[in-house]
Amino acid sequence: MSIAELMSTVRDTVTAERVFSKPFEKDGVTVITAAAISGGAGGGGGSSAEGENGEGGGLGVGARPAGAYVIRDEKVSWRPAVDVNRVVRSIAGVVITFLITRAVAQRKQGGRRR
Repeated sequence: MSIAELMSTVRDTVTAERVFSKPFEKDGVTVITAAAISGGAGGGGGSSAEGENGEGGGLGVGARPAGAYVIRDEKVSWRPAVDVNRVVRSIAGVVITFLITRAVAQRKQGGRRR
């Protein structure tokens, strides 16, 4: 993939349509979902001692739900998406840190609590 092709792909990939969905309406309520998108791209080129030229690149894009705008009775509200996996990982991290800290403290006290 040439650098020009990579840049064209990036331009076509990172658009507002990827962040916001088309509005969905039912029973007088309109919902527009939103996503957080992140990504990266890289490329380069060079030539060999024989005069051969080459270039290439790559692109990675990731998305996760961020929430939704809800429009009801001419009022707009934001409803954040809850990433259950992130919540579980955070709680697990706190518990593991507590257990390790407790084990280290007990070892310093000679293996028993005072």
